[in-house]
Amino acid sequence: MDRNLLEKLKEITAEEQALLDGQKKIEKGLYLAERNLREAPEAENFVIDAGRLMEKGRLIEIRPHTRFAHFPSHRHNYVELVYMVSGSTTHILNETDRLVLEEGDLLFLNQYATQEILPAGADDIAINFIILPAFFEQAISMMGTDNLLRGFLLSALSGANAAVSYLHFHAGDILPVRNLMENMIWNLVMRKSQTNVLNQTTMGLALMNLSAFATEINSGQPSGYEQQLLFASLKYIETHYRDGSLQELCRTLGEPDYYLSRLLKKQTGHTFRELLQKRKLEQAAYLLSNTTLTTARIMEAIGYDNSSYFHRLFRAQYGVSPKQYRS
Repeated sequence: MDRNLLEKLKEITAEEQALLDGQKKIEKGLYLAERNLREAPEAENFVIDAGRLMEKGRLIEIRPHTRFAHFPSHRHNYVELVYMVSGSTTHILNETDRLVLEEGDLLFLNQYATQEILPAGADDIAINFIILPAFFEQAISMMGTDNLLRGFLLSALSGANAAVSYLHFHAGDILPVRNLMENMIWNLVMRKSQTNVLNQTTMGLALMNLSAFATEINSGQPSGYEQQLLFASLKYIETHYRDGSLQELCRTLGEPDYYLSRLLKKQTGHTFRELLQKRKLEQAAYLLSNTTLTTARIMEAIGYDNSSYFHRLFRAQYGVSPKQYRS
């Protein structure tokens, strides 16, 4: 990271100075909405309000994580992204999962996740992105409307799937992701004007790189093993749709076919065969819209050799024939 930017992020805030001067705990009034401040200022599990941390009309804001104090269990009424710039921080998520963020790691939390953070030292620099859901519209759309991994990320970020309330990526060795995150931090710290679309696009590129290159998600957590398998399975289908098989996937992941079949059905509502077929047809639709390849060549590219079978499946998914879809 740029040295000047890092030094700016390391600056002691007024809140941190008060803690260093002897204040015993964080001041919840800095984070609670006015209504909650009046009704339950000392509630054990409090909700951090986006309105206290960002200007009206903004979709994204950043603030360095408050060091030198134990941050008690809380939730957010927004999506929070924690990016570990340097050092490490220890988080307890959903009251049970203990997670240590190392340099370069990313942690996405939706509004249903609870988070507790143990005291951080002077060189433990974590950046909290405060993000309203509308910010992700451009970023998610860049992944393609029918992308299986897009659906997985979207459900986690929105909270639609209560079983996936946070996403942890080991991204320290993914250079494009680190560069993109640091670009966003620089834009937001320097308060550059007219960068909202640029930041949304940057977030989209970061998510695309995580989908393509991140090999671990929520790994090592008691509630994360099935999520890790699901993420790996969806990545396999995305890239091996032409000739992938459940048997090969099971060999790759070291799990029996009955277990992965049950997991995919439970988490997505579809079997492996149905997900593979869906991905093939998504690719066919893309090639019909963006290339001049014949239908026969497209069938070959996605791994089908029976024309009538392909046409029947395509019409069932899109409601029209391939020719009508192209026109």
